[in-house]
Amino acid sequence: MTTVLCVPQWQGSASSKAPRLMAGARRAAELVPAQAVVTVPVLENGGEKAAGIRALDVLVENQRLTREALAGIEGRVITVGGDCAVDIAPIAAAHARYGDRLTVLWIDAHPDVYSPVTLPSGAFHGMVVRALLGDGPAGLTPDRPLAPEQVIIAGERAGDASEHEYLAKTGLRRYGVEDLERVLDGLRGPVYVHVDLDVLEPTVFGSTCYPEPDGVRPQRLIDLIDNVDEIVGAAITEHAPSGDAVNDAEAEVIRRLGAALAA
Repeated sequence: MTTVLCVPQWQGSASSKAPRLMAGARRAAELVPAQAVVTVPVLENGGEKAAGIRALDVLVENQRLTREALAGIEGRVITVGGDCAVDIAPIAAAHARYGDRLTVLWIDAHPDVYSPVTLPSGAFHGMVVRALLGDGPAGLTPDRPLAPEQVIIAGERAGDASEHEYLAKTGLRRYGVEDLERVLDGLRGPVYVHVDLDVLEPTVFGSTCYPEPDGVRPQRLIDLIDNVDEIVGAAITEHAPSGDAVNDAEAEVIRRLGAALAA
């Protein structure tokens, strides 16, 4: 059984468009094939900045609510956000289930390995991978962190110098757009696939908070996912539609991505 876990959180982003992530999460959750949809009752207020993290109090509570929702779900979960921080609790749950055999394939235009020191805005969605590795604030960092060899970053093309220094120091595997398919070399399950929609080419899919040029075409990303063995969990994040009208072409992209992840 596959369940969509809708987490309409926006507070991890510093974009002026961040509140649109709530509507984006709810729309995207309706497009992913599943036997059930569970929506986490996340807080919608802005919260306070603390320890260099925007809305830290809200993010910690939202993560608690997400863990609570996950505890009542059996079978495979596809998390739909919301900002990238919605994926910490689901990945931690997958790690608890599959142990060190788990690989997290983080498909994103950004590597998300900032720290509160290197990211003055305090936007936690830019720090998520670092937190998954155990280097994050209390309340947002898993009790059992991932090892660097368990994480592969794919489609990245917008990390800054401090992030690339961290990637080199930790030895995280990183592939850009040109060599995207190299992530499949030696990749074996169980695999958790995280998709930030800003990995896509923005002239084809532009409804994200931080679109980056020269991205991955949707069909290429779908083909890549189709070739990943044993996907045990997944996420689709960062859909920020510009208005109330539905963009049919972008909705079709999400639907097909969701179908590939759920297959």
